[in-house]
Amino acid sequence: MSLDSITLYIMATMVAALLGTMLLFFGSQEKNPALKWWGTAYLLGAASVALWSMASHILGETLSLALNAVGFVACGMVWNAARVFHGRKPNLPGLVLGAIAWVTTVTTLNPQAHELRLTIGAAIVAVYAALTATELWSERRKQLQRRWPALTVPVLHGFVLMLPILLGDTLRPGDEKFATSIWVTIFSIELVLYAVGTVFVIFMLVSERTVSAHKTAASVDPLTGLFNRRGFAEACTRVIDREAKAGRPVSALIFDIDHFKGINDRFGHPAGDEILKLFSTIVVNNLRISDLSGRIGGEEFAALLPCSLEEGVLVAERVREAFEASDIVVEEGKVDTTVSIGVAGGPAGTELEVLLAAADTALYQAKRGGRNRVETAEELPLSLENWRRKTAGLPPPARSSPAIA
Repeated sequence: MSLDSITLYIMATMVAALLGTMLLFFGSQEKNPALKWWGTAYLLGAASVALWSMASHILGETLSLALNAVGFVACGMVWNAARVFHGRKPNLPGLVLGAIAWVTTVTTLNPQAHELRLTIGAAIVAVYAALTATELWSERRKQLQRRWPALTVPVLHGFVLMLPILLGDTLRPGDEKFATSIWVTIFSIELVLYAVGTVFVIFMLVSERTVSAHKTAASVDPLTGLFNRRGFAEACTRVIDREAKAGRPVSALIFDIDHFKGINDRFGHPAGDEILKLFSTIVVNNLRISDLSGRIGGEEFAALLPCSLEEGVLVAERVREAFEASDIVVEEGKVDTTVSIGVAGGPAGTELEVLLAAADTALYQAKRGGRNRVETAEELPLSLENWRRKTAGLPPPARSSPAIA
């Protein structure tokens, strides 16, 4: 039983038009420009293929070429949609280059060279499919790694498109029946599968990005852009495990902006927020790219450095000096910007809670010593019970009475 290729093409264009409308609708609802690009490409391509399939014999040579050119523009829009999805600017010359190459080349060929026209058109579509796959591959992120379907779909589309044409050119050249053989039916079915598969990939990428954005929002302090307590703890656990495998020490720093409540009371909370943002910037600028930092409380910050205790102290001093030299002046007067810092270090594999507990002890020593200073933990704590209760806002446990003999 043979399937009519025209019917299959019409079915493919109807599916593409439906999916394109859906993508445009969701793109407008979510204010996602990439979805709008993909939706417009689907509708443009569907209209081009539908008109060419149903009326190419009555439109004439010029209009048929124009419809094919519109189809290549749609392919370019799919590639540009992948660029827009990753925050890159559309490549407008590349958008129309395929259509220009098609019209320029075909108008110089013999009108009877149907096989060569088919090969050139398939090659243009395959190039756009390869560009789309390359765009998705080159822009992959650590949080967006499960992208093999996004790469496989366009690559397979280009392969299925080019294979029958290459076989026809190499194995059976000049055989006009080859262009109307089972390959045309297979390609027609593949068009439907490609349309559906591409939309599946699109929504997979959009969903993955949404989940990643929500996860990031739950791990990042909105005011400073640093990790919040939860995000900092999760990131530090991964770094500590990595450094433990390499046998390298780690150091933890806890920062507490001096007299921050007085800054809020005297200059107002907006000024206090600016101080917090300023300090977070100073911390980031004085850390290495491999170091981690986060805001773990109101005016309390922390950092984890894969280095020795001595190196950690040097970093802490740089942060303290830079913050003190900020010289912030507001309408009410000069703002004193100083910070007390506690530093603790431990051997490879030391738990984060142990490091923070020791650094917290050193921080209180810095406060008792006059503030605006860096203190180093003398030793790591043997018990974390008191520290855990303090960070949870609970009073220290009551001491038990000695047993009476």
